[in-house]
Amino acid sequence: MSTSAPAVTCIVIVHNGEDFLDEAITSVVRQTWPDWELIVADDGSTDASREIARRHAQEDRRVRVVTHPDGVNHGTGATRNLGLSAAAGDFIGFLDADDVWEARKLEEQLELMARHPEVAMVYGRTLIWHSWEPTSATDFYYELGVRPDRVHPPPVLFRNLLLNVYQTPTTCSALVRRTAIAEVGGFDESFTGMFEDQLFFAEVLLQFPVFVSDRCWARYRQHRASSSATSAAAGGDLAAQVRYLHRLRRYVREQRRAPSAPRRAVRGDQWAVERMLARLLVRRGVLRLRRAVTTGSRPW
Repeated sequence: MSTSAPAVTCIVIVHNGEDFLDEAITSVVRQTWPDWELIVADDGSTDASREIARRHAQEDRRVRVVTHPDGVNHGTGATRNLGLSAAAGDFIGFLDADDVWEARKLEEQLELMARHPEVAMVYGRTLIWHSWEPTSATDFYYELGVRPDRVHPPPVLFRNLLLNVYQTPTTCSALVRRTAIAEVGGFDESFTGMFEDQLFFAEVLLQFPVFVSDRCWARYRQHRASSSATSAAAGGDLAAQVRYLHRLRRYVREQRRAPSAPRRAVRGDQWAVERMLARLLVRRGVLRLRRAVTTGSRPW
């Protein structure tokens, strides 16, 4: 292997992901584009995840394993930043431990990046993947919300992300320029379980043009033990989304005043966040009221 820096760094974060980690890593190893490095960032796993990752590292020098210095769980935001701190590539692709890449993901995305040097990110459709096991649910795609196979300047994709109904960037689908990640400051480490990725993508989409493809480059596995399913089952999604929008509102306000920002946010961007936040706060209030009526407790 060449001693020069690889073109792409793939970062897989894992916390007790032994059931699917081998398949995720294998999907990177099988890429048709060979000039990559894979960093497996372990977030304090207590199962066999680290052993699986280290076995791959022994078999392929392009694979490395990193851990937090104290070896304990720090959450998704901090662990993505841990991977970024070890990355050498000019382009960064993320992959969660239970998802997989299609074989030509890097080859096709890097070709688009070369063709469109002005874009900060490329993403496409993500397969909502149920068929990995026998199930009554079927695989599907979300609508993109924009015309595919073209560059979209901000704030079109930023506004679509806020609506939360279209296919927006996913960690397993996107390829991002490292310079853009540095510009937005990486991931917010106070987000330990959910919405750290949405906050990051919102910041990128607010600032930079992005290429949206009609191609599918990743499969997003649906299962009961996933972070999103666990959060939804515990009733934590709404609270996490409200917190994410509060943080995003602050970021938009900062970007409206930032003279050196790649694109200065405008009042319409802030209003878009405010409208969605207000909608969720009303929804939260209604749910609390219903709960109070049901249990006979105070709603606040």
